[in-house]
Amino acid sequence: MRLKSTFVTALFVLSWMVALSFGVAALLNYSNRPGRIGAVPKTWPVDSQLRLATSGHTLVMLAHPRCPCTRASIGELVKIIGRAQGKVRAYVVFLKPKYSGSDWEDIDLRRDVAEIPGVRVVTDVDGTEANRFGAETSGHTLLYDSGGRLLFTGGITDSRGHAGDNAGESAIVALINSQSPATRSASVFGCVLVDHARKYAKMACPR
Repeated sequence: MRLKSTFVTALFVLSWMVALSFGVAALLNYSNRPGRIGAVPKTWPVDSQLRLATSGHTLVMLAHPRCPCTRASIGELVKIIGRAQGKVRAYVVFLKPKYSGSDWEDIDLRRDVAEIPGVRVVTDVDGTEANRFGAETSGHTLLYDSGGRLLFTGGITDSRGHAGDNAGESAIVALINSQSPATRSASVFGCVLVDHARKYAKMACPR
């Protein structure tokens, strides 16, 4: 009887360890799976309602206000702004479905961004600006020069919701400071901006 009980316990522990291993693997896969990127314009979209800086650079981040992953991207944006020393005009463009209520914009993330010195917060009704810039994933960041030429496109985190130094952030800082970047593009880790199947995602983190 004791041998049977020991066997059952060992089998339970083994099953638990296998399940835990699969769970950890799935979590790592999710964290490191980049989002979609659309057709990013090589030059500043002429129909954009955002204003291109006539001197220096213009940075645009397209964001979903209810994406928890994007908070890490905003944290990296703060570091970029600090290292840019006033050489960049920065926008954070938040998606707002046309028929959403007033509570859609009453989000801590948006309020936090509004307090970042030098960053302009813009409401993007129906994802119009996101479509113009080819952004399909929250946190997608683009950098253009004063002539409207695309210098960088991609994300500024290394994985989903992960803060810390990364290739995208380093590239943008180098470009703003007239240095040669190691890359001009990076994967974007965040929630889906516009859910084309259901039109808009209420909470759009992909599974």
